[in-house]
Parts: sequence; C-alpha cells; structure tokens
Amino acid sequence: MKKRNNLLKIMSLAAACMLAINLSAQTEPALSSYRFGGGILIDVGDGGTMVGPHVKYFFDSNNAGEAALLFGRGVTTVQGIYTYNLGFPEVDGLKWNIGAGPGVSFGSGSTLFSLMGTIGLEYVVPNAPFALAVDWRPRFYIYDSETYFEAARFGLGLRYTFN
Repeated sequence: MKKRNNLLKIMSLAAACMLAINLSAQTEPALSSYRFGGGILIDVGDGGTMVGPHVKYFFDSNNAGEAALLFGRGVTTVQGIYTYNLGFPEVDGLKWNIGAGPGVSFGSGSTLFSLMGTIGLEYVVPNAPFALAVDWRPRFYIYDSETYFEAARFGLGLRYTFN
C-alpha cells in the first residue's frame, strides 16, 4: 500500500510539473526580442583587432544603447553607441540596425577620441537566450590636432540575452 501511495504521489508531482512547464511556456514571451544582453565583441579591420565585453540595452522595441570596453593593439577603448533597430517580418529574430556614438581610446601615453557609425544585422536565436550580431563600424579619430578615418572596421558580437 505504501509503494502504491508513493507512486501516486510521484505521478501527481510529475503531472503538476509538466502542467506548470506547459503553462509557463505558453505565457513566456518569445525570445526573438530581448531587453538586455551581455557578451563579447570582436572589432576587426584596419589598425588591428580589439576584443572585450559588450552590453546592449533596449529602451523600447526600436531604440537601444550599446557599450563596449575593448582591448587590443596596446590600446584600451571605451565606446557607447545609440542604435535604431527594426525587424524583418519574414524572418523571426532578425533585425537590422543603424547608429552612432563616441569612443575614447587610451594607450602609449596618448588619448584618442573617436566618432563611430554602425550599420548591421542582429539575429536572436529562437527559443535560446543568445544573439549574434555583425556590423560595419567606420570610425573617425581625433587626436593631437589631427584626424583620420578608418572605413574598414567590422564588429562581430555574441550576447547572452535577458527579458
């Protein structure tokens, strides 16, 4: 009799768990969009490769802010970017974005200021908390009364996303 009661309790608990999982899956918003994501950014192109932590926060469904702390080629760079994001209705999870923002680079006893534009694509993996991003990020540098432009800069990012 005890074994039968234990089996009944286990089966009831399993059924309750399955019901709870099913109900939460139905009320959980789709992961094709997210509110906050953090991960790694690889910035490559003319002038070398830089790598570091990267975050993105959506203020609403279209407007987001990004920040990165990048290391490489003897330089540390801090940058912030505003992006405007729009989806492709045909492809769940795929968005394009355009934006711009400032940056500051420190290294070799000097400080450089930069303005960066960006245009790219971001794909949020369906039913997984990951986003992949690729973008073109040309940069205009200002330092010691001189300026120069790097057109061949590209970013590749991987973020873990949170709703």
